[in-house]
Amino acid sequence: MLADPVDIAAASPTPALSFALVKQDGYGSERRDGTNGYSVITNHQALKGGGDKHYLQILQTVVAPDPITGVNKKYVASCSLTIVRPVTGFTDAAIVALCKALTDYRDDAQVTTARLIGFQS
Repeated sequence: MLADPVDIAAASPTPALSFALVKQDGYGSERRDGTNGYSVITNHQALKGGGDKHYLQILQTVVAPDPITGVNKKYVASCSLTIVRPVTGFTDAAIVALCKALTDYRDDAQVTTARLIGFQS
């Protein structure tokens, strides 16, 4: 089990976050930062035929005016990572390296999150 709360240092423009456990079962958890509108969902699943699937999602909720009516509404943005590990062929270190390769790819100056959300691929 992870620490409770999970504290994340500030990384501009994101403030420091403290994700407290609000729900947990044998398949995952939900954690919320009480002041900034962020939450994290983690799920684990055993796959048919062997192997595992792990899902991690961060969400941020904001209240903003509807562009048509001007009435304030809740809006939610999210980002997620799914890890599928076959029953054999990959060590823990290999899966960690694969996930690191993905975040390195995303963070490379030739890719960047800004370019991805700008529909570049």
